Amino acid sequence: MANTETAVFGMGCFWSAEELFRHVDGVISTEVGYMGGNVKNPTYGQVCRGKSGHIEVVKVSYDSKIITYDDLLELFWKNHDPTTPNRQGWDVGEQYSSHIFYFTDEQRIVAEKSLEKMQCYMDLKIVTAIKKASDFFPAEEYHQKYFMKKNNCILNF
Repeated sequence: MANTETAVFGMGCFWSAEELFRHVDGVISTEVGYMGGNVKNPTYGQVCRGKSGHIEVVKVSYDSKIITYDDLLELFWKNHDPTTPNRQGWDVGEQYSSHIFYFTDEQRIVAEKSLEKMQCYMDLKIVTAIKKASDFFPAEEYHQKYFMKKNNCILNF
């Protein structure tokens, strides 16, 4: 598809992040995995033990004619706490930190402006890191579409 673009977000546990984005009109596909670390092909165990430096992320492929990067960023900001370092809810650890990984200078600029705008509405300082995308390593199969596979789990966003 000519209009297909990719966004990668770290916003806590990747199961919930994937469930959020996979239902959005214009999203073509989602995949959970790891980015930003120093180990090739890390395992979930390595990431959880803090041995790889990776962040749990969701990779979102989307049709930019239907949904914009700005729209995806709005969902990102509204669906996690960007002011807590290395934590989202009960999930604690560096792998759960808030990250936006960009692929182009345009994405970087849009993400930076989005952060500045969001900071105006926050009492606490936003700690979200905005970094150039590095190698994406897909998580193990049992993590992919986790809530869809566990059809007794329903999240309301």
